[in-house]
Parts: sequence; structure tokens; C-alpha cells
Amino acid sequence: MPKITPSEAIVETLVKQGVTHAFGIVGSAFMDSLDLFDTAGIRFISVAHEQGAAHMADGFSRASNKVGLCIAQNGPGITNFVTGVAAAYWAHSPIVVFTPETGSNTQGLGGFQETEQLPFFEKITKYQAHVGNQQRVAELLSRCFDYARLERGPTQFNIPRDMFYGTIDITLPEPMRLEGASGNPAALDEAVKLIAQAQFPVILSGGGVVMSQGVEEVIQLAEHLQAPVVNTYLHNDSYPCSHPLWTGPIGYQGSKAAMKILAQADLVIALGTRLGPFGTLPQHSIDYWPKNAKLLQVDRNPRMLGLVKKTDLGICADAKTATQDILHRLKAANTPLNAQANKEQRLAEIAKQKKDWEDELNTWGQQDGSPVAPRRILRELERAMPKDAMVTTDIGNICSVANSYLRFEQPQSFFAAMSFGNCGYAFPTAIGAKVACPSRPAVAYVGDGAWGMSLQETLTCVRENIPVTAVVFNNGQWGAEKKNQIDFYADRFIGTNLTNPSFAKIAQAMGAEGIVVDKPQDIGDALTKATKSDQCTIIECMATQELGDPFRRDALKKPQRLLDKYKHTNVD
Repeated sequence: MPKITPSEAIVETLVKQGVTHAFGIVGSAFMDSLDLFDTAGIRFISVAHEQGAAHMADGFSRASNKVGLCIAQNGPGITNFVTGVAAAYWAHSPIVVFTPETGSNTQGLGGFQETEQLPFFEKITKYQAHVGNQQRVAELLSRCFDYARLERGPTQFNIPRDMFYGTIDITLPEPMRLEGASGNPAALDEAVKLIAQAQFPVILSGGGVVMSQGVEEVIQLAEHLQAPVVNTYLHNDSYPCSHPLWTGPIGYQGSKAAMKILAQADLVIALGTRLGPFGTLPQHSIDYWPKNAKLLQVDRNPRMLGLVKKTDLGICADAKTATQDILHRLKAANTPLNAQANKEQRLAEIAKQKKDWEDELNTWGQQDGSPVAPRRILRELERAMPKDAMVTTDIGNICSVANSYLRFEQPQSFFAAMSFGNCGYAFPTAIGAKVACPSRPAVAYVGDGAWGMSLQETLTCVRENIPVTAVVFNNGQWGAEKKNQIDFYADRFIGTNLTNPSFAKIAQAMGAEGIVVDKPQDIGDALTKATKSDQCTIIECMATQELGDPFRRDALKKPQRLLDKYKHTNVD
């Protein structure tokens, strides 16, 4: 290439890596590159808070299966990224965190907006690059994109603000592309033997199936085995809900049908999942993890194999290609399957458990009234949800109960806060998803407490013309924590009661549409109107204070008080 400036090299690298959007807040530290974005065809989406930018990059990545990009001013702008990057790390979302830094000639002097920016992200990124030489800007930035894509997680590109200027003579690297590996042939042969011996195999379809675009391969394997399929926790889009072998998600507030089916397994085929501890806890008073079943686990990260659940066979492989190979070996060898002998009974059991669960959902918390019971709200939303919608959920009681009601036909449709569990996640993530897939409706489920952390991004939607729908459950409480105070602290409510304004009116003041619903019969119409609208809409659902089960009964204990002045607080 001819001699170019570092800013030009940065922007040319972004273009080579397929970047079309960047999320952030404008800052002088990177303005020389930002000035080139429009000409290069990169849309800079100006947000209200940098945490929202990181969540938007996350949502963009998860909806598009591409690498998301967020960028901000050095110092406080960068530290505001931390929570969003941690959430992306635990969601395995490939994003690049572009972090301009204070100038190299004044570092260590305690100048304006100065801080050490690499340590903040050390434990929540897959790779960190620091530019100490302008000649390496394209090489290091390209590597950040390559590693984010290949290792499925955030990477950090850290560059002092004076490194954008000058003249360099470089060759731009080509993006690195690798195909997913199917695993060790001997291990795949052993997997075929395990499957052939099983009488009641159950498939767990995890996030890795979605990320590898392998849902169709899992369908083919399930149909060949006539095996029930269970979504892993918060990956409700990893198998189509209309398929007769689908049973629903396990984990907190998941499907009783899935749990009761999984409990009968003699072989669990876990595809693309680390089997996280929170996602396999007992729920609905069902200790559903089968005690005597064998476990076949497939995951692309070898550190996840056998980490949470002891495996009988672990295969380090891409979920899609491993599933393809296992099915090919089963068919090529015409392997006889023990599970064929009781196929009809198993299919009948699947149908029975699904019917029982649906019957329960049709009555559980479905009473009329105003304000509306949470489960009635969620059922009405489920019925009205467009089939191609993308749904994001925040952390919190009602959002978590939604796990019972969120069903999807296609992958890359459900984006939850995952195991980092931070408030303020859903709305900005839905914005990023909508930017990635503008033809699909994007709906965020948010509790009223968490809404206070993200409602400012309504301004982003209005300013950038991004028509996202937010459903805000207004029940005047931090519900998940209030449930703990009910169960363990004798209804001593400290910090959990909220006094809320009209969120719909706030939305209207910001230039968005605001709708209040306080009757069950109005919920579906409100969602339909919002998802068909060409402007951002906030649906404020007035909910009762009814609460679901706590996240973890094992996480707290009944209090003990040894000092006399505190002993009265030990009374239930």
C-alpha cells in the first residue's frame, strides 16, 4: 500500500473485517479515525451511556453472528464499558472493545481522564492488544477481530491517543477464517457406541449450537434417534418450539416438561454447552438432573468439558460439525439403536409431559384483574409475539419467570443477560440486535428497577431512528431481592420498594411512543401495535407484586443474631 496515516490504517482494517456499525460516545481521543467512518461506510451510533454501547455491540454480535464494535473516550468513557464487556464475556459474544488511551508522552503523570485501561478488562477478554508502535496498528486491530471471532468473546484494542497521527508504511492483514473442527475420530466413534446403547437418550441443545449455526443438524440427529430435545438455560432459541421432539428449557423458571423428561434419561447428549451450575439447579421442586445417566458433552472449549458435570465422554469440537459427524457415522454404519425398541413409549411420554405443562401454564396465575398478574402478562405477550421477533431479557423476577413463556422458531432470537446477570442489559442489547437485523422486531423485557439503568437509551432510539419495543414490568419493587427478604428476613423490606413515575410519559417526553396497559385484554394489542411501529415504543405493564420462586434457596440462610440489640430481627 502507499504510505497512509494510522487513522486510515485503522479504518481500512475495520472495513476489511466487515465492520458496518460502531456503538459509542464521541470523544476527542479517537476523533481523527471517527472523521473517516462515514466515507468508509461505517455508521457510528451515538449512545446515551457507554455501558449501553457495549451491550449494543453484544446484541449486534449475537443477532448477526458477526463481531460487534464499541468505542469511547479515554478514561471514564472506557471504564463505563466494563459491565457490558463482562456480560458479553459470559455470553460468549465476539465484540472488539476499542479503547483510546491518554497520550503516550504523558502517561503516569496523572493527567486529565487518565487511567490504566488494560487491567480493567484483563479477566473479561480473550485477548488484549496495546499499540506501542504505530506500524502495528493494523496488525493488532486485525488480530483483535480474528481472536474475538475464533474464541467467541470480547477482545480489547488499546491505543494511546497520539498514535492516530503521522505516516506509516504497512500491508493490511487479511481476516483469519477457520472452519469448525468435528473432534477426534476415536472419540466420535465412542460417541456412536454410547448413543447406540442408550434406551432413553436426551439431547441438550446449548448456545454453542446457535453460535455454530447448527440447529438444523441437531434436528436431524434428534429425528434419527427419536430423542427429546431440551434447551439449555437461557438458550430457548436453540431448537424450534413447534418441533414435536422439543420439550422446552431447563434452569430457573424453565419447563417442567423438559425437566421431567431429562430426569428419565440414561444418556444426556450435551451439545454446545458448558452445563453451567446455575442452569442445572433444581427448579419447581424437581431435582431433574439424572443421577445415573451417562454424559456425552461436546464443546469447542476444552476447559468446559467435565468442569461442572462429570462426563463419560468429552469431545472438544464445534457443535455443528461434531453433530454432523456423529449422525454420519450412525447412518454409515447402520448402527442398531436400543432406543428404537421403546420409541413409541418415549414419544408418548414427551407428548404427555408437554400437554401437562401447557395445561398448567394455561391456569397458573392467569386470573383477570388490574393491575395484572405477572404470569398473565407473560402469557399474553407470548400469544402476541411475532414469530420472527428477537427478545432480550433483563435480570429480575418477572423477566426470569418469562423463561417459562419464551418460545422461538429460529435461532439468534433470544438474548438474555446470561450468568453475569447484570441489570440494564436487555434494552440496549435489543437496540444492537435491531441494528443488526432491521427487518425483525426487537423486544426487550425489563423490570422497573432495571429500567432505571437503561431508560436513557430511549434517547438513542429516537435520535438514531431505531424502532425497538421495551416492555417494562411496573410492580414497584426490586422483586428478586424482595423475595429473599420475604423468605429469609421476615418481610423487613429495606431498599426493595420503589416509587415510580409514569414510564410511558417519560418515553413520550423523550420523543418515543409510550403505552400504559393495566388490563390483560390490552396487552396483546399493545405489543402488536408496538412491533409494527416505525418508532421506539415503551409499553408500561402495570403488574401485581406477586413473586416467583427465588433464584437460589441455597444462596441464603435464616439469619442468626448474637448481639442482644439485633436479636429481634431474627423473628419470622
